[in-house]
Amino acid sequence: MSRPVPNPGILDIAPYTPGKTPVPEPGRKVFKLSANETPFGPSPKAIEAFKRVADHLEDYPEGTSRVLREAIGRSFGLDPNRIICGAGSDEILNLLAHTYLGQGDEAISTTHGFLVYPIATMAVGARNVIAEETNLTCNVDAILKAVTPKTKLVWLANPNNPTGTYIPFDEVKRLRAGLPSHVLLVLDAAYCDYVSRNDYEMGIELVATTENTVVTHTFSKIHGLAALRIGWMFGPEHIIDAVNRIRGPFNVSTPAMYAAVAAIEDTAHQAMSKQFTETWRNRLTEEITKLGLKVTPSVANFVLPFNVSTPAMYAAVAAIEDTAHQAMSKQFTETWRNWLTEEIGKLGLKVTPSVANFVLIHFPTEKGKTADDADAFLTKRGLVLRALKNYGLPHSLRMTIGTEEANRLVVDGLRDFMAGK
Repeated sequence: MSRPVPNPGILDIAPYTPGKTPVPEPGRKVFKLSANETPFGPSPKAIEAFKRVADHLEDYPEGTSRVLREAIGRSFGLDPNRIICGAGSDEILNLLAHTYLGQGDEAISTTHGFLVYPIATMAVGARNVIAEETNLTCNVDAILKAVTPKTKLVWLANPNNPTGTYIPFDEVKRLRAGLPSHVLLVLDAAYCDYVSRNDYEMGIELVATTENTVVTHTFSKIHGLAALRIGWMFGPEHIIDAVNRIRGPFNVSTPAMYAAVAAIEDTAHQAMSKQFTETWRNRLTEEITKLGLKVTPSVANFVLPFNVSTPAMYAAVAAIEDTAHQAMSKQFTETWRNWLTEEIGKLGLKVTPSVANFVLIHFPTEKGKTADDADAFLTKRGLVLRALKNYGLPHSLRMTIGTEEANRLVVDGLRDFMAGK
């Protein structure tokens, strides 16, 4: 039976996986620290502006986001005609890819760059080229070395997500100077509002003085409007004109537009959020480092391994200081990790030696004994392990070390599975 077939390369794209949104359990508070959202929410003025236009949802938005472009222009001292708005800055990133990349072209991003970059690149048939980072930080020389005659675009998140690192503006300028003039440099400044380093600039000056550089920004972070999906880009007039030709006519909703105007004008709310983030980012870095753990220096509203959120910060500090709980957990994990490795091995299954809080179990390829068969068998018993096809391990399952009851049930289940019961 024939059916529509996606364009070449589409099915090679790994779908974007957003931060988890957990379902609260009765009696348990849940802290979502997976999406770099502000703990303060939007400016109250933005909420008021949103509500004011809610009575007219039957009307199409003004098609060019003029009111918002003018507000951004006032805030940053920019020509509104050189600004384009979108449904989140990621829509703009995709528009740039559709405008400037095609089959056989190449775009460069760094090792741990924003996951939308390869998606946008590969969606138009171009090749995503990775430039290696140094200490989780963009390496300008690595990017320049990766340039070929096929290179048409370079994606640079500065600060970078998910590492929180940045490169000084002098390095950004050196990158621009080293790239061929036909290569578009995209500066993604989603987290720029949190940076307090003297050698950092979001890139507006470079955009204003070149014909081949753009800077994108978002209202999802410090402005707290992630649910409204709104972002913007400042660029040369010829790039704005080209992108506008494929932009949807009503891509920014009226409530989002007016909420964003109020948000960008509420500088006091932004200043409060920035100061809070800086204070707690420094404290988290210091406290976690005292434990002998390495924290990548961050200039954004998150650190590796923690995001910055008020309740979670206090919970994290308390957890860090409860060394008895950590020791108990470590000892429990080690005991049951060894037991699981031994007992599962007795069943004729190979277990990769682990030093973490999970074990990797390898299954035969014969029908009825495969990892998929085991996964289905255990799931019916309420025992959920992790299939690993996306990691290139189709014949393995990963088991998190659980409670004594769970651990014993899994071994019992695997014993019955291998016996064909």
